[in-house]
Amino acid sequence: MKHPLMPTTLVLALGLVHALPAFAQSSDGSSPTSAGSSATELERVTVSVGRGMLRSVQSMSQAEFENAPAGTSPLQTLSRLPGVNFQAADGLGNYEWSTRFTVRSFSQNQVGFTLDDVPLGDMSYGNFNGLHISRAISSENMGRASLSQGAGALEAASSSNLGGTLQFYSTDPSDRFGVRVSQTLGSDSDRRTFLRLDSGATAFGQAYVSYTNQSTDKWKGDGQQRQEQWNLKWTKSIGDSRVSAFVNTSRRKEVDYQDLSLALIQSKGDTWDNFYPDFAAAVKAANTLCGANGSTYVAACDDAYYAGSGLRNDELAGASLDLRLADHTTWKTTVYHHHNKGAGLWFTPYQASPDGTPVSVRTTEYSIHRWGVVSNAEMELGDHLVKAGVWFEDNDFDQARRFYAASPNAIPSVYEFPSNPFLTQWQYAFNTKTTQFSLSDTWTLTRDLTLGAGFKSLRVATDGQLERGTGLPSGKITAKKGFLPQLGVNWRLTESNELYATVAKNMRAFQAAGTGTSPYATTAAGFEAIKGSLKPETSDTYEAGWRTRGRGYEGSVSAYLVNFHDRLLSVQQGSGIQGNPVVLSNVGNVRATGMEGSLSFRLSSTVSWYNSLSLSKAEYRDDVVSNNVTVAIKGKRVTDAPDTMFKSQLGYDDGALFGTLGVDYLSKRYYTYTNDNSVPDRTLVNLTAGYRMKNVGLLRELSLQGSVNNLLDKHYISTIGSNGFTNSDPTGTYATLLPGAPRQVFVTLTGKF
Repeated sequence: MKHPLMPTTLVLALGLVHALPAFAQSSDGSSPTSAGSSATELERVTVSVGRGMLRSVQSMSQAEFENAPAGTSPLQTLSRLPGVNFQAADGLGNYEWSTRFTVRSFSQNQVGFTLDDVPLGDMSYGNFNGLHISRAISSENMGRASLSQGAGALEAASSSNLGGTLQFYSTDPSDRFGVRVSQTLGSDSDRRTFLRLDSGATAFGQAYVSYTNQSTDKWKGDGQQRQEQWNLKWTKSIGDSRVSAFVNTSRRKEVDYQDLSLALIQSKGDTWDNFYPDFAAAVKAANTLCGANGSTYVAACDDAYYAGSGLRNDELAGASLDLRLADHTTWKTTVYHHHNKGAGLWFTPYQASPDGTPVSVRTTEYSIHRWGVVSNAEMELGDHLVKAGVWFEDNDFDQARRFYAASPNAIPSVYEFPSNPFLTQWQYAFNTKTTQFSLSDTWTLTRDLTLGAGFKSLRVATDGQLERGTGLPSGKITAKKGFLPQLGVNWRLTESNELYATVAKNMRAFQAAGTGTSPYATTAAGFEAIKGSLKPETSDTYEAGWRTRGRGYEGSVSAYLVNFHDRLLSVQQGSGIQGNPVVLSNVGNVRATGMEGSLSFRLSSTVSWYNSLSLSKAEYRDDVVSNNVTVAIKGKRVTDAPDTMFKSQLGYDDGALFGTLGVDYLSKRYYTYTNDNSVPDRTLVNLTAGYRMKNVGLLRELSLQGSVNNLLDKHYISTIGSNGFTNSDPTGTYATLLPGAPRQVFVTLTGKF
């Protein structure tokens, strides 16, 4: 397999070989005599590689999130880790319709996500069992994050982690009273205000409360993306134990960009967008291009609509009790509750309003009420570390497809939930109960050899009841696996080098929703035909790797093979806005193989350099039969799975002056299953620079930071699959692409009292 970055790979490999001896020497030429002598230097390397773990793990410290431009999605900050492909149509990575986070060719809804042990669901748009990390917490309060690219942690509370887990952790309140104020201004009228008050240590523990308000204009077309957040966290230590609680709220309103096709970009440019706020133009297009709701439809009907938007209100709360029961026994239990009200608005020319206006508002409406408990205990028994965990969640998810009137004299706002529908096409009530149990034993055979074995048992039972509508499914379906094993080994070769290997099996539960890749998104007849034979998706992961570290460097190389079984495919019938039932089926297997490497250097006390390289090959293993037609995809590459990714970031920080220069390369990606069309490769360059001053008047610290995203102002396609993927698109007319943002500049002034 030939990759365009093979010369770079060779240079990095040779550089590592030559650099290790140099970095292993101290300034007087002597070698370090203990692991501790290099540990101090390694604390300055803020991307770690999971030393001592039995599986592939990459982690980022709080400093990485603090140095990102204010308001940047934590997913975008994490995107330079090996194996990760993150895309969004906005510069900061927060526009949820466009965000795509894939790991080793597994899509976002096949990865597990948690925040402070609380499950975030699969974090997909229109999430039925969680919420996006950008809504769950303000990025300024992000403490650290840990990504397991393959075999995720057994105890992680997720029913979707086929392709690993991403665990986020919030910052703790400071033990010192303080106030932080940040103001950001930037391109496209970007404005972000962040305020945080820390109580400091008191007899009642310590707490912080923060408020965030952000709004920005779209970089093309008209409309804004707005968000308002409150975060509250409290902790208290009681001897060696600890109790904590948090409450986070979010109000998000985002006006959509129009999904484009390659042909549309070629003919109208990548700045083409919807008609908003010109309602008359949308009515004219509906009458002339869509022929009054499709009677004389032409393809240009779907080139633009009046507008679309996403509205999300969330309240997420959790409380944890972390007990040290004895010298070698701990037990942590977290209870949580999440409420969500959401709606996706699309002004559609396919349904007239009651007054005859050939446009109406089509919504997909959501309501989540879920609660759960996550409890994990661990005990050291001689050479054994035994862990046991349970997770239970009860989730009520209501979903409906409704239509609301729109007319030139009463145009519904794209920023408000509509009221008084004139048509409810369908309405569902889902109840999903999730039960998970995990047990593992990590056995230290010798000082240098550790073995691990464990399993989890997962059962996800859904009862989906159709409350309004006809021809759609209703009933129960369960995904369960009683034994999902995980085996691992870690062999420490020297103080600086270790090998590891892992084998794991995982399962993804069915989506409990009336849309997406769900058994309920098809017809009633289709549901009855598949519910007894449909199998949940599973994956078998095999990975092995080498980790190394020394004075001022830390690196890892890993290789993996993943067999993905019973892939679920939902084939969209017609354009996305029409909302037709999908055709859902198990369509065979996928095999992914690859190698990944990362290398962090501390070149001096002020200069760091991080690199990651991912080489992969993900292919479909079976042809697909769709509508009695065989689609030849066996041997074709998986959609949205680039063969090559390379990320490099050079950083400088002397305590006062700081900055980073980053390069991000991504090879071409297919958006058709037959690989007859793709988007080209791209390279982006990003720059940040800032200055900190201590003890300025009443301030403990004052800092000014500027950042430039897409420094070279490249035109490129960011998100693919915004409207799903298609079997074939030889003429490039399938609208499922979103161009990336042009060069944008942001400036943040922060004061800490």
